[in-house]
Amino acid sequence: MLGRTLREVSAALKQGQITPTELCQKCLSLIKKTKFLNAYITVSEEVALKQAEESEKRYKKGRSLGDLDGIPIAVKDNFSTSGIETTCASNMLKGYVPPYNATVVQKLLDQGAVLMGKTNLDEFAMGALGSDTGGSTRNPAAHCGVVGFKPSYGLVSRHGLIPLVNSMDVPGILTRCVDDAAIVLGMLAGHDPKDSTTIQDPVKPFTLPTLTDVSKLCIGIPKEYLAPELSGEVRSFWSKAANLFESEGAKVIEVSLPHTSYSIVCYHVLCTSEVASNMARFDGLEYVLGDKEEEPLRTVSQNVNIGQKCHRCDINVSTEAMYAATRREGFNDVVRGRILAGNFFLLKENYENYFIKAQKVRRLIANDFVKVFNSGVDVLLTPTTLRGAAPYLEFIKEDNRTRSAEDDIFTQAVNMAGLPAVSVPVALSNLGLPIGLQFIGRAFCDQQLLKIAKWFEKQVQFPVIQLQELMDDGSSISEIEKLASVSLKH
Repeated sequence: MLGRTLREVSAALKQGQITPTELCQKCLSLIKKTKFLNAYITVSEEVALKQAEESEKRYKKGRSLGDLDGIPIAVKDNFSTSGIETTCASNMLKGYVPPYNATVVQKLLDQGAVLMGKTNLDEFAMGALGSDTGGSTRNPAAHCGVVGFKPSYGLVSRHGLIPLVNSMDVPGILTRCVDDAAIVLGMLAGHDPKDSTTIQDPVKPFTLPTLTDVSKLCIGIPKEYLAPELSGEVRSFWSKAANLFESEGAKVIEVSLPHTSYSIVCYHVLCTSEVASNMARFDGLEYVLGDKEEEPLRTVSQNVNIGQKCHRCDINVSTEAMYAATRREGFNDVVRGRILAGNFFLLKENYENYFIKAQKVRRLIANDFVKVFNSGVDVLLTPTTLRGAAPYLEFIKEDNRTRSAEDDIFTQAVNMAGLPAVSVPVALSNLGLPIGLQFIGRAFCDQQLLKIAKWFEKQVQFPVIQLQELMDDGSSISEIEKLASVSLKH
């Protein structure tokens, strides 16, 4: 049951083949058996079982809330969840329990979704999944053989998403198939008075119309994305995908995004600058973790939601010493490094030469996309990552900086331009691990993008990950911990 699509599981719930409580218990069992993967920071078992029980009552009365009623979900631990600890995987926010839900979380719960818990991430989402700042939904999706969708900036509310880079952060969606991503997007899209960046009355694609004829489509292949570091395997599948569209009558043309070569540097300057600004709020002064029985200190600052608490060290020699020690204890090396870089770019003597110039380059990058789409291109087809997923033992040898720089090369420009993009699994590498390709669409043409991605997904018929079957076979944890034992069905 856990290997099925959202729509299939929803149908099974409505037909009584399984109850929400039984489904919830299956998920909890799998979470416990795969605890060694460190996928969850917090498992909200009690909350999930209660929500499943309420869903079951609705089904018995014939009052289902919709396709998401009784469906288990997990939320990245940088989305605020009322009554459930939200840490951003940081010591700085250890023990912080938000008094409210992020808008996207509330919308999912309003549709009857069952919250299993909060998933792991790099500290403050500096390279993680579930929200997308520079590719953090699409990259892990490509590596895990699932669909990762980044909506247009402003289509889905960011309220309650603890910010990394406000001008690029977007709640992302990870699902088993494109159709499931469209269903979830339909639940989340819309104007939110609590987020001024959301647009008014967007189209809500609860279901995607089936695309049968691609002969009227124009697919763009950016020549700048043919990077020297691109692996032969990924290049081959990228070419085969383009040939697939062409063989079905679509027009496939080479296009140019001339400022692509500047995008990584531009992204680094803007990202670290906003990180430095956002992390300044966590200073141990305005928001502190004191006695658990006490109310959190309040402040007139609007940087953080009232009631938020953060770590504070025990040093009381001076304000400066306390401030420095708090941030040293609260942030890891990666976060501190980005704060230092960002503050350097924002110095008075550097502001014009770095931050302002990066903003100008960002506009040029966005204009490159506008020109391409205005020329008649419907979507762009690119790799998602430079190579297929790496085996675990190879992956842990690489440092965070190297991995992030490599993974973001094809994805971060989309965030700077505010465009929708989706990574679709296409094939398995010679190592038997997933490879994904990315489709990029026009701003706020998310439905058209997903419709084309769905057609492509149907043609490639990517294999289904069979981790649950491994569990059902009674395999021991020690056997499953050998990553090579995770099978993929052709």
